[in-house]
Amino acid sequence: MLSIENLHVSVDDTEILKGVSLRINLGEVHAVMGRNGSGKSTLANVIMGHPAYEITSGDIKFKGTPLEEMEVFERARAGMFLSFQYPSSIPGVQVGTFLRKSVSAVRGDEAPTAREFRKELKSHMDALEMDKSFLARYVNDGFSGGEKKRLEILQMLLLNPTLALLDETDSGLDIDALRVVAEGINSITPSAGCLLITHYQRLLDHVKPDYVHVMIDGKIVKTGGADLAVKLEEKGYDWIEA
Repeated sequence: MLSIENLHVSVDDTEILKGVSLRINLGEVHAVMGRNGSGKSTLANVIMGHPAYEITSGDIKFKGTPLEEMEVFERARAGMFLSFQYPSSIPGVQVGTFLRKSVSAVRGDEAPTAREFRKELKSHMDALEMDKSFLARYVNDGFSGGEKKRLEILQMLLLNPTLALLDETDSGLDIDALRVVAEGINSITPSAGCLLITHYQRLLDHVKPDYVHVMIDGKIVKTGGADLAVKLEEKGYDWIEA
């Protein structure tokens, strides 16, 4: 589904990604771990089409189509979703309106009717333990870290992507919120591919990855199973760099 071969990416003439190769198929969960500044978030942003990043060489395809040929909105309509590490607030725009218009824009002809949307919305909000009063608030305006992350997962569930790119979704979550968010992620992974960017193994206690990739200095230097994340928690990154 997603195929990345020898990807090199630069920002302002500084190379950030230095030959990344990765394949994600439907139903697979890939975790990318690494220190701050290792290139993890850059990878997610490049996949989604952030204009600040320049692909200098390498190939990246989604469902067989080169991503360089696709605008950001086309990637979203094709089934890609990116959750942000630091979601922006949108004062004056209510959550309910934002969600309804997002679903209509991305799902297009397959968007649910108003009645179907309300039913889907209630079901997902119940699963995420979100009160309906949430819908009247302005998007991320005054939200806690946990509320922002739940809203990101709610968007993901409503948009129903085939590839979810989740950038530090566990950041700022307490134990209960982490459990709820993880359940939301687990609900889509049987029918979607997922790229989880995280610093910590604790999210992977709830969302079991098929593959764990360690990124250092813009390169994936080691790949393993879920046990690799456990080793990183115990030993840190020095044992890989040694």
